Amino acid sequence: MSSDHAGHADDSAPELSDGKPRRGWLIFLRDVVVIVVIALLVSFLVKTFLVRSFYIPSASMTQTLLVDDRILVDEITPRFGGYERGDVVVFRDPGGWLPPSPEVSRSPLVDGTDWVLSLVGLAAPDSDEHLIKRIIGLPGDHVVCCNALGQVTVNGQPIDESPYLNLPAGKTAPSPVPFDVTVPETSLWVLGDNRDNSQDSRFHLDQPGAGFVPMDNVVGRAFLITWPFDRFGLIDFRHSVFAGVPAPESAP
Repeated sequence: MSSDHAGHADDSAPELSDGKPRRGWLIFLRDVVVIVVIALLVSFLVKTFLVRSFYIPSASMTQTLLVDDRILVDEITPRFGGYERGDVVVFRDPGGWLPPSPEVSRSPLVDGTDWVLSLVGLAAPDSDEHLIKRIIGLPGDHVVCCNALGQVTVNGQPIDESPYLNLPAGKTAPSPVPFDVTVPETSLWVLGDNRDNSQDSRFHLDQPGAGFVPMDNVVGRAFLITWPFDRFGLIDFRHSVFAGVPAPESAP
């Protein structure tokens, strides 16, 4: 009886030894899938509610931002703290600012890859559908171009934009494009730093939105250049340029 019992034990041993590695790999694969799913979910929530990645498709913000720079956009702070003059913001087309985009034929694999990467903020396939400019006028501000020196005035105060304007050598002010506007509530007046090469609020006065950007269209405030690495760093909002601007209610 003892011999038969030993033989029965020997017969069952390979099943146990074969089963353990298989169960171990299944548990490992399950854990990997759970980790990946959680990472994707967290990245998706961060991208949706906190931070998004965009690339710069045009030269309208040179030298502050260059074509093909990758940036991060803070979506949550403006919702609670509001905006300031000088903030650099990304926003959806208010209507008529961007030319129609031609349909580009792409393979399902490329579309799928872009979709997955966009979930975690590593791709920004919709950058061409957005614009990026600097806030010059907040709700209630009276913004005028230009005084005798070619400066924009906000609530009667001339602003020296030289710290961020991209001007050719020897030129002290952008080419004047006259406007005289008062920014409506819940809207912004925005201009590009490369003022002579920026289709901004000035050029959309005849559109239904009269050149103003509804705050509902604003995705958030750009705050960091992430690529290329030699340009990595925080974006300077140059708030000091607007330090002397009076509040709308106390403007002359």
